[in-house]
Amino acid sequence: MKEKQSIAKAAKPAYDAVTALINSMCKVHLNDEWADLSCQLAASLARKRPSPLNNQQHQAWAAGIVHALGMVNFLFDRTQKPSITVKELCAAFDVSQSTMTNKSRLIRKIYNMYQFEPDWTLPSKMADNPLVWMISINGFEIDVRYAPVEIQNEAYRRGLIPFIPNNIEKEE
Repeated sequence: MKEKQSIAKAAKPAYDAVTALINSMCKVHLNDEWADLSCQLAASLARKRPSPLNNQQHQAWAAGIVHALGMVNFLFDRTQKPSITVKELCAAFDVSQSTMTNKSRLIRKIYNMYQFEPDWTLPSKMADNPLVWMISINGFEIDVRYAPVEIQNEAYRRGLIPFIPNNIEKEE
């Protein structure tokens, strides 16, 4: 995990147990980017009052976290790299599919997660996520990638987009 997450003392043991499982699984089956985002989601769950992670079902929560993010980022699509099947994910955490999907469903409901959810998109997929680039100007939705650079600069300054897309194209 890249940055230190602030976790309440009471939730820290559960958070540590869940993230250890996530990091171990991601090291074998996915990558560091998946581990980082999964640990961010675990930290967010640990900060909830009361934290759902404190119920001792660490493997189920770890699996549910990765599955929830997998639904957002198309982890189960074999054309994506890395990818994994639901069955393989269950085996990696040694949980049943119903247990994992129940936790995943709860997590997705708590955070209103959906496919392409910008807040839970992997950084490497951000540039290709169409929802990241949609902004409203005077009531009209536009894809800021096709807007003049001045609008892109202002959208970035306001925190509406993660980076200025024209800058990326110029660097390549």
